[in-house]
Amino acid sequence: MKIIFSAFLVIFLFSELFGQKVTVSGTVKDNSSGETLIGVNIFDPTNQKGAVTNNYGFFSYTTSDHRISLVFSYVGYEPKILELSLAKDSLIHVSLTPSGLLDEITVETDRNDPIQETTQLGSINVPIRDIKNLPALMGEVDIFKVIQLLPGVQSGSEGSSGLYIRGGSPDQNLILLDGVPVYNASHLFGFFSVFNEGAINNVELIKGGFPARYGGRLSSVLNISMKEGNVKEMKGEGSLGLISSKFTLEGPIRKDKTSFLISGRRTYLDLLARPLIRKSSGGRDDVGYFFYDLNAKVNHTLDSRNRLYLSYYGGNDTGYSKYKGGYGWGNSDVNNQEENGVGWGNKIAAIRWNHLISQKLFANFTGTFTQYKFRFFSDYERYYTPVGGTPQQEFYSSDYHSGIRDFALKADFDFIPNPQHYIRWGGMWINHLFTPGVFVSRENESPETREGGAPSKSQEFSGYVEDDFSLGKRLKVNMGLHFSGFIANTKSYTSLQPRFSARYLIEPTSSLKASYVQMAQFVHLLSNAGLGLPTDLWVPATDRIGPQESWQAALGYSKKLKGSLEFSVEAYFKRMQGVIEYEDGASFLNTSDDWQSKVTSGQGRSYGLELLLQKRVGKTTGWIGYTWSKTERQFENLNFGRWFPSRYDRRHDISIAAVHKISDKIDVSGTWVFGTGNFITIPTQRYQHFNSVFQDGNVRYGGLYVDHFSSRNNYQMKSYHRMDLGVNFHKEKKWGTRTWNVSIYNVYSRQNPFYMDIGYDYEANKYRLRQFSLFPIVPSVSYRFTF
Repeated sequence: MKIIFSAFLVIFLFSELFGQKVTVSGTVKDNSSGETLIGVNIFDPTNQKGAVTNNYGFFSYTTSDHRISLVFSYVGYEPKILELSLAKDSLIHVSLTPSGLLDEITVETDRNDPIQETTQLGSINVPIRDIKNLPALMGEVDIFKVIQLLPGVQSGSEGSSGLYIRGGSPDQNLILLDGVPVYNASHLFGFFSVFNEGAINNVELIKGGFPARYGGRLSSVLNISMKEGNVKEMKGEGSLGLISSKFTLEGPIRKDKTSFLISGRRTYLDLLARPLIRKSSGGRDDVGYFFYDLNAKVNHTLDSRNRLYLSYYGGNDTGYSKYKGGYGWGNSDVNNQEENGVGWGNKIAAIRWNHLISQKLFANFTGTFTQYKFRFFSDYERYYTPVGGTPQQEFYSSDYHSGIRDFALKADFDFIPNPQHYIRWGGMWINHLFTPGVFVSRENESPETREGGAPSKSQEFSGYVEDDFSLGKRLKVNMGLHFSGFIANTKSYTSLQPRFSARYLIEPTSSLKASYVQMAQFVHLLSNAGLGLPTDLWVPATDRIGPQESWQAALGYSKKLKGSLEFSVEAYFKRMQGVIEYEDGASFLNTSDDWQSKVTSGQGRSYGLELLLQKRVGKTTGWIGYTWSKTERQFENLNFGRWFPSRYDRRHDISIAAVHKISDKIDVSGTWVFGTGNFITIPTQRYQHFNSVFQDGNVRYGGLYVDHFSSRNNYQMKSYHRMDLGVNFHKEKKWGTRTWNVSIYNVYSRQNPFYMDIGYDYEANKYRLRQFSLFPIVPSVSYRFTF
């Protein structure tokens, strides 16, 4: 580490002493709200050099010219040109004005984050306006549903919000909300994500070419930034849908100094269903399900060099069933009371301090807390009086719970000595507490029974250094190292992960890109096959179960076409080691054994080709994506040690998404997706074994069915395809804007497979494989408003 910091010092001193250079730095914000803008391009047309704002809106540009012209450009905003006369280093704050029609504005030096310029492969920014305008399932706008339309990303099953990226499983996705990991990002048994688009400012997905500043997962980084809150005036937005409503309010606590944001969402499926639930004989039933989200944030500017942020997210899913009633039994009165419930949720909090150390050095210090809990419980009570006896009570309860809790500290530094170098370094420490699954039961007066794994603590730490630098006018490289370690019980693991990405400009509008990265992951998710209930268990690497590791190599070509079209093609190959899976017949229900005895460790590989054609500005925006891929797994104790296709191995995947603005009052949108079917395991032969039992003076025969499986995931379900359409009707009111959204999910009512089962066909006198589908055509309507 001393060598690394000495190198940084040499670079810094060299850059300061070489020539009479000046640095202009500062932040770029939205003129109407004061929100900092991420990824704004700053371009010096004279020197053909520039800079870009980081995740906190900060930029720094160093030049030997004392009179310069800088062009600030950002998709959806009017470009701004500043003429500057610099006698010394200067700190400035720039505001950009949103463009009214979002039409492309042609400027001779218009940069608009061109795809061919960046060094990073597999990185896509998802526009928030596309998330809001695309068709919605049951009127519920969902970030994950839009991300699933991108090449290299698969949904899992019908209606699911799961993300399977480049052959990886959901636990291999690092999902960050304001820099804090989210361990479970789904609502309604996986049909919706936990992210409320009204509270979101920026969404970035990284599938490959991971910069060294990210670590801890193998397959992707989904970096989601919350809005900071309007420092100019009070603003609000909300919506009323078929199953939920949401509302967001933001504004200044102290104008241009301190702002707040609060956003909430709740479903009302339980309230809608309550009048339909009948009273049962002699009692009353109460069954319901709902989920909610709450986002909150406070942003305070201490001075021109210091800012403080506090952010919070809390969300929960709750399903319940209650029964209370009584009846007569002989001369006794019997009263029963029963309650069952399932719930899961996240709590996330962060405190962040931005500090501008110098014109070229920016620091960010963060303290975070994240917690995920799952619980399933059942309580039963019965009161009765036997004939001629005394009143008695029967009682039974069971409670299953699991979870993970983290406390973390993190420091990140951005150092920009000159336009040819963007250097980052930092480190992080995490204290984990795992509760891998505990089952507690009690019956009547018997002692409490507790089964399952005991809570365990682990320590995780990491450090990184990276540099995004130019070698001449054509070659740009991002190179770095990520070091991480994990301490669990008596075992410790360390990993040094090199990261490399490069871009070579063939011509001003096209480039070749390549990357190689190594990744390590010290947490595992034990997932159960089936409907995707949130019974998944987060468990750590242990003395017996090691971490997951991977390497990925990718090669790509990017080109900016005429108009505002961009095209990219990427090929990748990924190998994974240390992935785990339940052994045959094992699941979280088998609580009598330690989870480590139920799993087996193996390897995986995935390779594929991804094509993307996108249009990000203009009256018509959207993209066309295609993916060809193959994903396999291999475990010594499964499938006779042979390689087998992953459940979500899809050879072909196509997605089309488009939004067209007809006028200021109407825009239409549509999506179409196609994917080859998922793999499942079905028996290839079924044997019936007969036995006889002498009972009641007669011989009775019984049968036992034994299934034979030739291999794991030996059957591929039918291909999946679906079209969704939507239209938005906008109208300006005195108080703001209202929007009616009409969406149709699965327009031609395709019966897509949700799961398969084997049932007996009595007419044909044989067993048949039956398909079950979930959603037919689903129309929906929602009402949105802003003020």
